[in-house]
Amino acid sequence: MELLESSHETRGASLTNEEEESMGVNSVTLVGRAGRDPEVRYFESGSMVANLTIAVNRRSRDDEPDWFNLEIWGKQAQVAADYVKKGSLLGIIGSYKLDRWTDRNSGEERSKPVVRVDRLELLGSKRDNEGGGYGGGGGGSFGGGAPSDEEVPF
Repeated sequence: MELLESSHETRGASLTNEEEESMGVNSVTLVGRAGRDPEVRYFESGSMVANLTIAVNRRSRDDEPDWFNLEIWGKQAQVAADYVKKGSLLGIIGSYKLDRWTDRNSGEERSKPVVRVDRLELLGSKRDNEGGGYGGGGGGSFGGGAPSDEEVPF
């Protein structure tokens, strides 16, 4: 994961108008369902990336969902590869970026909006995430939540 560091300390000091204007926030928080199984790629360097889409419902049931392209790197990518299936309920925190490239066939410049995921949470029940179904899960996040009846030790 890429971490951004602040170039100046602000402990107890107020920012000037110029400093405030140069600051920005790029944060995306989404909760929705995976539109497909993750597509995972491995690199010679040992790093990996998982790409998938997420559908986020709008307030009205009649509206079409909004679709987002996700890019997940490192350990979070491994979690996605191991546990995310089409239909899994996900929560993500990340940042917006615009991928740009030149089309090999036409030579035209192309671009695609992508959310680079910094934090991935599996929100459905364990059964939902293993089976990849669309059933309603009432579960906690990955690694947490209430155990199922099969997991209770007594």
